[in-house]
Amino acid sequence: MRAAVLFEIGSQTLDVRDDVTLADPGPGEVRIRIHATGVCHSDLSAMTGVLPQPVPFVPGHEGAGEVVAVGAGVAEVAVGDHVIVCWNPPCGDCSFCRDGQGNLCVDIFFGMTMTPHFKVDGADVYGFAGNGTFAEEMVVPWQCAVKIPDDVPFEIAALIGCGVTTGVGAVINTAQVQPGSSVAVIGAGGVGISVIQGARIAGAAEIVAIDPVESKHEVALRFGATRAVKPEDADAAKAEVTGRAGFDYVFEVVGRSELVKQAYALTRRGGTVTVVGAGKSDDNVYFNMFQLFFDNKKILGSYYGGADPRREYGRLIALWRAGRLDLEGMISARLKLDDINQALELLRTGAAIRTIIEV
Repeated sequence: MRAAVLFEIGSQTLDVRDDVTLADPGPGEVRIRIHATGVCHSDLSAMTGVLPQPVPFVPGHEGAGEVVAVGAGVAEVAVGDHVIVCWNPPCGDCSFCRDGQGNLCVDIFFGMTMTPHFKVDGADVYGFAGNGTFAEEMVVPWQCAVKIPDDVPFEIAALIGCGVTTGVGAVINTAQVQPGSSVAVIGAGGVGISVIQGARIAGAAEIVAIDPVESKHEVALRFGATRAVKPEDADAAKAEVTGRAGFDYVFEVVGRSELVKQAYALTRRGGTVTVVGAGKSDDNVYFNMFQLFFDNKKILGSYYGGADPRREYGRLIALWRAGRLDLEGMISARLKLDDINQALELLRTGAAIRTIIEV
């Protein structure tokens, strides 16, 4: 089958191979034919080494498709089911899962990340985060296959698999934005736009998008931002919107320490900073003890939307059906698998809000 493969960390391009083989699903596993996959900045981060990932590997973790085979003992999904790929599947039985924080469960995730299911020229090939949606088919634990109604388009379902769940969930579950509040969002890419939509759904009165790429400003306004500015104009926007007090909620959606510091400075005393971006493990951010005590600000991390993704998928589909969550508008390009490098280039340059690949 065809798949896009990265053979060396730091390479700028993927090799689209047509000789990739795939293992049959073992006990507790399913085989999924991928119909659509999102291209997320985390895929680029894995390719550059920002996120750890053994090589060679097939990138992609934001996909949707159809179950074509099931291994022994799988009763929860069946051949023919339409599914969203959950890249960090909850086990359903650990303390995190029992407390409703299935996004924090890693009992399945670590094992699948280190299990290669693909092969090229007889050599093992991993899937990014244990997935590998830049392939025509993939094998994963059954918990990764979350069944959805057949009438949900695959390209819509793919977005829900990561970026939309991460962004909207950060607002609703992690920060718990209140109606009438003021919000600033640093980074207006695919996840940032999802944060903006989440803030609109939550009833925020002011939503300021902050991004150095001017072409993203108009897009952010279309999805619910009340104004959009460059980073150097963020302080002026803070003064105009909040009278210099600071925003009630600020979201950092890039993954850089200097932007977390900016988010903190833009937040009012007693407000909430939510870190959504995935950054380097050696990129440290520092605060002094007096400001942490005196400012009384909350600094929250938000991992995969802050709740059990199986529940979130259904809620997001309901919001999309109701017309309150615009997912069609987030798809800026529809490309074939052969054009995967073009999709990555769109992401690198910031030209795409979200890129969907038809596999």
